[in-house]
Amino acid sequence: MTYDQILSEIHKKQFAPVYFLTGEEPYFIDMISDTIENEALDEADRAFNQIVVYGRDVDVETIANHARSFPMMGDRMVVIVKEAQDVRDLESFEAYLDTIPDTTLLVFVYKYKKFDKRKTLAKKIEKKGVWFESKKLYDSNIPAWIQNYLKGEGYSITPKAMQMLSDYLGTDLHKIANELRKLIIALPKKKSIDEADVERNIGISKEYNVFELQNAIGSRDVMKANRIVNYFGDNGKDNPLLVTAISLYGYFTKLIKLHQTSNQSQGNLASVLGVNPYFVRDYQAAARNYPPATCIRCISILREYDLKSKGYESGDVSEKDLYREMIFKLMHC
Repeated sequence: MTYDQILSEIHKKQFAPVYFLTGEEPYFIDMISDTIENEALDEADRAFNQIVVYGRDVDVETIANHARSFPMMGDRMVVIVKEAQDVRDLESFEAYLDTIPDTTLLVFVYKYKKFDKRKTLAKKIEKKGVWFESKKLYDSNIPAWIQNYLKGEGYSITPKAMQMLSDYLGTDLHKIANELRKLIIALPKKKSIDEADVERNIGISKEYNVFELQNAIGSRDVMKANRIVNYFGDNGKDNPLLVTAISLYGYFTKLIKLHQTSNQSQGNLASVLGVNPYFVRDYQAAARNYPPATCIRCISILREYDLKSKGYESGDVSEKDLYREMIFKLMHC
């Protein structure tokens, strides 16, 4: 069952007897768990019939005892085990699973790693209730996730603003959602969010960001690239060299993929590169400036400055000077 399907059923008050929420992406797990916590019972019933425990504070038998309790003056007992990955010998709970009454809704919140689906507990829960694995999103999936999140709230967003947010916020979905909520609070409903909105409300410069740096490098605009890295060097806390080097590594990797793709149609390239079709022409123009061998040399340069940003063989050179060196080498590769 997908994330959207699970939330849809919860909103309709169609609950499974047991949920096991596991995986490396905590955002989807937290959203499902919080929705159950807030919607499974009316506020008046929660004081009597909702129990929230934490893995490090309980053992399997204690969880079973809570789950076997009957509701007081209500139809349902809700037991939520947060940080379930800290429960010792959790797989032994399978011996108790069939003793849980139908009046109990039991939720295991097992975050940051996957529970082994080969275990008997996993197989029994899959048959009895909902097993949900929350997977990390790749960098290329983040722009579409931002777009869908905003669409669900009644907003649209321009491709450039979407890419600015993706480049700046990374893959932490909790962080991204928090920043998107700032936009939603600040802007009128049904607004088409653009770069100016992002700059004004999130604090990302529409001129000095990784997206614009990539464009400057791709078009071999030396002056613009140096303006941006000088700004980055003066604002190192918000623009660390390590993060920029990783982003540019992804950029040149995409250019290599473009060179290796035989079907050069806009739709196919957008799919292969994992970018909005709006940006495909920019990548095609950059590919003309950076043939495959040059892209490989640029990736070597970025690996060098990834290490230097971590203190390897950088000596007393400032981060601003490292930025300048890196961009000089990339632009003259």
